[in-house]
Amino acid sequence: MAKTPTHDPAPEDIAKMGFEDAMKELDSIVRSLEGGQVKLDEAVEKYTRGSQLKRHCEAKLADAKMKVEKITQAGKALGLEPMDEA
Repeated sequence: MAKTPTHDPAPEDIAKMGFEDAMKELDSIVRSLEGGQVKLDEAVEKYTRGSQLKRHCEAKLADAKMKVEKITQAGKALGLEPMDEA
């Protein structure tokens, strides 16, 4: 029977990272994997960590998007008002 992949929570060190630091580490991992000089076991470990960093960055971006959408002007959320037709 095939095992359904699960999304384990990010390790504590990743959970504490800011977006920029996580992106910097993710970029470093991508460059090392693209270089092709990493042994298989290390590549799998790096890929796993990269996947965790990617999910963390996506969550940070989604959170930031929600915060921006909540910013209001005159009681209405910005970016959600219909535009006047000319």
